[in-house]
Amino acid sequence: MEQINGSVQMECVLLYTFLEASSDCKFREQLHCLQSQGAMPFLTGSPYDDDVELQTDGNRGGRMQNGEPVFDHEVNEEVIRIIAAQLAEIGDRFDQEIKARVVNDLVQHFVNENLSGEEITQRLSEAVEGLVQAMPLDMEREKAMLVLAMVLTKKIANTMPSLLQRAFSTTVAYINQQLHNYLARLLRD
Repeated sequence: MEQINGSVQMECVLLYTFLEASSDCKFREQLHCLQSQGAMPFLTGSPYDDDVELQTDGNRGGRMQNGEPVFDHEVNEEVIRIIAAQLAEIGDRFDQEIKARVVNDLVQHFVNENLSGEEITQRLSEAVEGLVQAMPLDMEREKAMLVLAMVLTKKIANTMPSLLQRAFSTTVAYINQQLHNYLARLLRD
């Protein structure tokens, strides 16, 4: 998995915490290995780069990247963990609604080494769209898409734990591309 940059940190923390908080997670050992392998350095040790300076009041200096504030680990991680736990509860309810065929089709795409990351992200996006259209939803569309993408990741990894890293990075890319602004709004509210 490539090194995570500031723009996807909140997606990584959200997905990791969602998976950790989900019931029926059969790949916890692989999940903890994913963290310890350094795929998510901000969850282990210091979340800050060496170039971030302490200000005279002891606070970290704010940084901007592409005109957006960079993920503030200390402030947002606890909020993300709370949101992820709430979304995991919703995900546990959605879990029963997802047919095995949808998961098995995705597993086949993830196993196919000839598919690029973009193609697999597109397949995940198509699966989420199909589920959103097929399920009666009592919540906003973006929230349903976010939860369904993360539940699909859990179900893929439960089916074949060796796919966790690829499923995790694909889902992070999907959330970043499709739902980043929604997630940022969730954190602000």
